[in-house]
This record gives sequence, structure tokens and C-alpha cells, in this order.
Amino acid sequence: VQLEESGGRLVQAGESLRLSCVHFGRTADTYAMAWFRQPPGKEREFVAAIDLGITSTRYADSVKGRFQISRDYAKDTVYLQMNSLKHEDTGVYYCAARWGRTSQASGDYDYWGQGTQVTVSS
Repeated sequence: VQLEESGGRLVQAGESLRLSCVHFGRTADTYAMAWFRQPPGKEREFVAAIDLGITSTRYADSVKGRFQISRDYAKDTVYLQMNSLKHEDTGVYYCAARWGRTSQASGDYDYWGQGTQVTVSS
């Protein structure tokens, strides 16, 4: 199983950005998927997660109402739509996958991408 993120770049505060994570290998419909991020000088933190049936999503309090996670099984892709970006959203964004239900704990995830850099200038 391989995950490949894309879409990160430099944006201005208030702008929007969409990240993509393509899933290679075993069929994506067996995994819960999530996005984490690592701000500069800080530990990796949970951002959003979506379950197998797209019936349940979870968000960190800091992004609720601004970010939306979605998945397209036909394209084996998970997206993170980020609106009203803030400087504090800056960091490396990682896509992750795990068997079973969603989790906010990074240690529960089995597979990780290499990350994509998002920089929000204030």
C-alpha cells in the first residue's frame, strides 16, 4: 500500500487549497483514511478522518467549519478541502490509512504518505 499526497503550496491567509491523496495497492475501500499535519517545530497532529462507508467524518476543533475531507473510490483518492486558511495551518500534511474505524491517534495508522508542504502567509 502506498499513499501519495499532492496539492501543497504557498498561499495567502484567507485563501483555499485542496490536497489530494492517491492510494496505490490494495483497494481503498478497506481503509479508513485521515489527514495529519506537522507544524514547524511541533509534533504531528490530527486534522481530519473519514471512514470506509463515507458515513462518518471527524475533524480537529481547529479546522471544524473550514476543512472538509472526502473520498472518491473510483479514483482511489482522498481529498482535503481547506478554506479560510490561517497562518497556523502551515505545516507538512500527511495522508494516512488504517484498517477499521477512524482514529485521531497517529499511532493507530498503518500506512503513511511522504507529505506535502502547505505554507500560509499572513
